[in-house]
Amino acid sequence: MIRAPEVRVVGEKGEQLGIMPLKQALEAARNHNLDLVEVAATAAPPVCRLLDYGKYRYEQAKKEREARKGQKASVLREVRVRPKIGIHDLEAKSRKTRKLLDGGDRVKVSVLFRGREITHPEIGRKLLQGMAESVKEVASIEGRPLMEGKRMNIILIPISQKTKGKREIKES
Repeated sequence: MIRAPEVRVVGEKGEQLGIMPLKQALEAARNHNLDLVEVAATAAPPVCRLLDYGKYRYEQAKKEREARKGQKASVLREVRVRPKIGIHDLEAKSRKTRKLLDGGDRVKVSVLFRGREITHPEIGRKLLQGMAESVKEVASIEGRPLMEGKRMNIILIPISQKTKGKREIKES
């Protein structure tokens, strides 16, 4: 697949083998039972390396897996409450929300209105503000309470450890 007539060849251990015609480079790769792989196509002349291509691809895939393992996708979880919720039940929902936030997930807190409850959105707003207050040490609010049909929502985002440290310094 290499199209250049001349290439700069780098050996297995990184040693420079010099600039040579493509046929000679392919012959050198064949003699060492290795593959000739173009690593820098834009250079003049292009840089090719002698290596075992199967082993190279395996190591690249291994590096990608390791990089992916370190990442954690932030999931949006939902906690639902009703306007007539009891104090103890609200505390239990608050503990559950805190647990989800500590796990690194974003949490959508929803107040579900049924029937004539929807005529008092201030009750839902008060509930959402109370919930946000109860988890303010571990979460920040994304936006203000929004009404979507018969639901009022607010999204809470976990505060990262770095931000938490900066916040404590500012407060003291």
